[in-house]
Amino acid sequence: MESLALAFSSGWASGVNSYLVVLVLGLADRLGSFAEIPDVLARWDVLTVAALMYAFEFVADKVPYVDSAWDVVSTAIRPVVGGAVGVLIAGDSGAINELVGGTVGGGSALAAHAVKTGTRMAVNTVPEPFTNIGISVGEDVVVLAVVWFAIKHPYVAAGAAGVLLLAGLALLWLAWRTVRRGWARLRAWREGRRRTDDPALD
Repeated sequence: MESLALAFSSGWASGVNSYLVVLVLGLADRLGSFAEIPDVLARWDVLTVAALMYAFEFVADKVPYVDSAWDVVSTAIRPVVGGAVGVLIAGDSGAINELVGGTVGGGSALAAHAVKTGTRMAVNTVPEPFTNIGISVGEDVVVLAVVWFAIKHPYVAAGAAGVLLLAGLALLWLAWRTVRRGWARLRAWREGRRRTDDPALD
């Protein structure tokens, strides 16, 4: 069950930033030799690719609209990474079925990715870039904290990931509701201006 909790936590985190998850797990295993972490993640080639891709995503994720384009591309990456990590954790532990580990990891990654993508699209309607940068940095910090904590306390980390997922869904709903209201007000204002400028429409 600890492996299942770790698969869920790492899956959720992969939905936000999959390369950082692989990097943190791999470095933790290389430095601490944790039995819960698959040894393949600690290979230097895996760590190198994860570090390079994380560096790219670190920059792309903080540029408005570029981040949304990258999120679209990552729809085919983050859930797969979350599922793959879940399968590796399940296979390494032998306590849970690999299919279950992959489903839990991939499912939580897909849900977290959907929240991240939708929230970023809503945030990009704000003209200034600082909100986007702040959210991106916050996501990286939370992913780092959840994954690092999950290695030692998988149940607590899984609970935190579940709460964050539910909070993200609620935030996404509120954000899109606010955006829709804003667009409706803008359309009403434009319609009012058009009628004022053209009395024949009245």
